[in-house]
Amino acid sequence: MQDQQVNSEQVKVYRVWDKPTRLFHWVNVLCVMALIFIGAIMLFKGALGISGLEAKVKLKELHVVIGYLFAINLVVRLVWGIIGSNSARLAKMLPNFAAVSAYKAKLKRGESPQYLHRNPVGNLAVFAMVILMVTIMLTGLIRAGTDIYYPPLGGLVSDYIAQAGVDGSSLKPYDETGVDKQKVAQIKPFKSLAGEVHVYSVYLLILIILVHVAGVIVAELKHQPGLVSAMISGKKRLSRPPEDESGLNIKNTN
Repeated sequence: MQDQQVNSEQVKVYRVWDKPTRLFHWVNVLCVMALIFIGAIMLFKGALGISGLEAKVKLKELHVVIGYLFAINLVVRLVWGIIGSNSARLAKMLPNFAAVSAYKAKLKRGESPQYLHRNPVGNLAVFAMVILMVTIMLTGLIRAGTDIYYPPLGGLVSDYIAQAGVDGSSLKPYDETGVDKQKVAQIKPFKSLAGEVHVYSVYLLILIILVHVAGVIVAELKHQPGLVSAMISGKKRLSRPPEDESGLNIKNTN
C-alpha cells in the first residue's frame, strides 16, 4: 500500500500535443479511412456490380473532394510544424537511429523507457507516414487534374489537350469529344506514373498504419500507458522523467 502511494506521488502530468496537432491527427484519421474506403470501391467496382461512366466519375469526384480536405489538413499541419508550438514541430518527427538503438537496448534489458512525445520507433513510423501522405497528396492532385479536370491542374490539362478552337472547359471526363489524341498520348506516361505511385504509396501507407497501430497497442499495454488518451486530452502521465524532454510543461496531478 505504501509503495503504491509513493508511485502515485511520483506520477507527473505533462502537457503534450497542442489542440491544432490533435485536431489534425483525428481529421487525418477520418480522411485516410474515407479515402481508402472510396478508393477500394473504385478499384473493385466491377466485382461490386458498379458500372457505367457516370458512376465512375461520381466515385472519382467523391474521392477527390475528400482528398482536398485531406490535402488542406496535411498542408496546415506542415505549416503548423514550422510556426507552431514545441510539441508540434516537424523536427520532432525526424528519425534518430541512435535513439532507436538505445530504445531497443533498454527494452531488451526489461526496462520501460517513457517519452513525452513518440518513442524513437514510433517516430520512424510517423516520419514514413508523413512522407507517404505528401506523395499521395501530390500524385492525387495530378490524377484529379488529368482524370476529371479538377483544380489545381485541371484547367491547364484541359486547355492543353483540347483541339484547336475548342474551349478546354467544355471537355468532359473520359469523353474524347474535342480532345487532341496526340496530346493525350503525350501526357499519358506521366499520368500513368502518377497513378502507380499513388496506388502503391497507399498500399505502403496502409501497411505502416497497421504496424504503427500494433506498436501503439503494445506500448500502451506493456511500456507506456496513456498514448491514445494523450492524443485526445493533450496530457500525458509519466511515472519517471521522459527520455526526450527535461520536465517541460508539468501540471499538478491533483
